[in-house]
This record gives sequence, structure tokens and C-alpha cells, in this order.
Amino acid sequence: MKIFCILGDERAFQSKSPIIFSSVFKRVGIRGMYVPFKVDPGQIGPAMQSLRVLNIDGANITIPYKEAVIPHLDILSEGANIIGAVNTVVRNGKSLKGYNTNAIGFMDTLEEIGFDVPGKTAIVFGTGGIAKAVVFILNWLRAESILIVGRDANSLAGIVNNIGGKALPIRSVNDQSITADILINATSVSSPDESPELASIVDSLDIPGCEMIVDMNYGRPVNFWEAKAKKKSVRFLDGRSILAHQARRSFALWTRIDVETKEFLKAMDEEL
Repeated sequence: MKIFCILGDERAFQSKSPIIFSSVFKRVGIRGMYVPFKVDPGQIGPAMQSLRVLNIDGANITIPYKEAVIPHLDILSEGANIIGAVNTVVRNGKSLKGYNTNAIGFMDTLEEIGFDVPGKTAIVFGTGGIAKAVVFILNWLRAESILIVGRDANSLAGIVNNIGGKALPIRSVNDQSITADILINATSVSSPDESPELASIVDSLDIPGCEMIVDMNYGRPVNFWEAKAKKKSVRFLDGRSILAHQARRSFALWTRIDVETKEFLKAMDEEL
């Protein structure tokens, strides 16, 4: 029996990953289980040690620990090291290696839908682990410019200095003319009730030239990013396919089995 888990705060119990991975385990004939665990602040170290002690085969790391987990790992993939955030952990013996499949899942999705990044301009909302992964991929794929919108000056500076892009404090986002080919929400907020302030800011954005709005979240019944896309008559993409692609990448790292993305999408549809 192989055992996997997702570690985060109370939001780990809202994750669709346990159902998705359990379904795919059955589809490919793996005896495996995938469970959510809530980790209290300051307990990331003991949580990671428990992966070693209990012989947990692998883990996903979710909000808010994608950065905090790094000091407790033995090695990082090159991408995770540059991004500075980890969402997938693989155990090999007592050694834990961190990867970032958020980044590669985002890239896989852009490739799948035929969005060519080179020469394009982008606006990214957010400064957390997912935002770092998005900026990394956009930069690696040679976007012409990347504008990163956030509240915390230190977090903005960290992304700009370590990965790339240009910082824009959120308080100034409506004070200047901004153009972009693609707008990406890499915050955890998609519904107006989660942040009426952000919903209002997004609604008032102009963004001339925008071709597509991407929300890295998915499953929100009311989504102000989607509403903005409809208002602008541009393409909207939520995080459904991105989650499926990154799950596929995590699964392959854990099991060395490459399962088609459509199997993860089927599992997500079954869950709905």
C-alpha cells in the first residue's frame, strides 16, 4: 500500500486532490491512499519528519506552506529552487526532495490551449507560491513583460529580484494605464465575498489588448475574474485543467507512471 497526503492549513480538507488521486490509483491498479492533514503554524518541521518516520511515499504542499516547507527538505529540483516554492514532495528512503508542479502544470496548460507566450505581456496578481511559479514560467517562456501586482512590498521585491518581472503595488493598479495580453490570478481569492475590495479593483480594470484571463483557482460558483472576462469579451480559463496537469506531474514523480491528463480530468468530473 502506497500512502500519499496533502499538507496545509484547514484548507487542506477542502482540496479535491484526495478524491482525484484516489480515483486515478484505482484506474491504474495501484493500491494507494491519499489523505489530507492540517498542519499548525510552526509545526512544518515535525510534519516533514513524520513523512520520513511513517514512510509516507509523497506529499502535496498547499496554502500557506509552499515556501515554509523548503528548509525542512533535503534537496530541491532546479525549478523549485529558483521559484522558492514547493508543492510536491517525493520521499526516497529518508530523503525528501521538493518539486514545483504548479509551474509545469501551468506551462502544460498554456501549450494545450495554444497560447504562445513569447513576446506577450502579462499581469499577475499575487505574491505567494503559485504566483512565483506563474512568473517563473512566463519568464522562462520569454514573455516580453510581466507586471506583478501585490500588497506586500517585500514579497513583490522578492519575486522581482529572484525570478523577474516588475512590481506594482495593488493600491496603484488603477492609477495608471496598463496593457496586457494575459491577466492571471495567482491569489487564493476568486469570489467577491472573499475580498470585496479585490473584486472592485478587478472590475474597474481596463486592460486594453487583453486576450485571456486565467484564474489559477477553480470550482468557485461566483467568480469575479470570470465576470471580468465576460465583461471584456475575452477568453476565460479557470484552474481545472491546470490542476489536472500538475496532478499528472506529481503522480509521475511519485509512481514513475505517466498517466494521461484526461484521466485526472475524468476524476475531477466524477467528484463534481
